[in-house]
Amino acid sequence: MATFGVSPEKEQALAERMERLGLREADIVEKFIRSGGHGGQNVNKVATCVYLKHIPTGTEVKCQEERSQALNRYLARRILADKIEAAVLGRESAEAQRIAKIRRQKRKRSKRAKDKMLADKRHVGEIKKGRAFKPDLSGD
Repeated sequence: MATFGVSPEKEQALAERMERLGLREADIVEKFIRSGGHGGQNVNKVATCVYLKHIPTGTEVKCQEERSQALNRYLARRILADKIEAAVLGRESAEAQRIAKIRRQKRKRSKRAKDKMLADKRHVGEIKKGRAFKPDLSGD
C-alpha cells in the first residue's frame, strides 16, 4: 500500500479494515482532479482532489478535504470503506436496530422511572389547572 502521509499505525489499520471488507487496491480506480476553493496556489496548480471508484460495487468517492494529495488519498479510502461497510452491514444492522427498538419499547419501566414519570405528569397537571378559566363574579 502507498504512503498516505499519516502514521504507519493508521495506514495499517486502514489496510486491515479494507482487507476485512474485501476491498482490494486492484478493484479501485483512482483519479486526481484539481481541487477548488480555499488553499491558494497549491490547490490551483496541484491535483489534490482524489476520486475513487470501487469497480465491483460501483461506489464512488471524491475527497478534497485537505490541501495534501497524500492525505486526501487516505481519507478517500477511509470514506470508501465506510460507504461499503454501511452497504454490507447496513441491511443486517438495520434489522438488528429495529428489533432492539421493539425490545426497548416493550421493556417494563423501572419503579424509579415510573415514579418520576408520574410525578412529572402530576406537575404538568397542576400547571394546567392553574390555567383554567375563572369567570369574573364581581358584578362590575
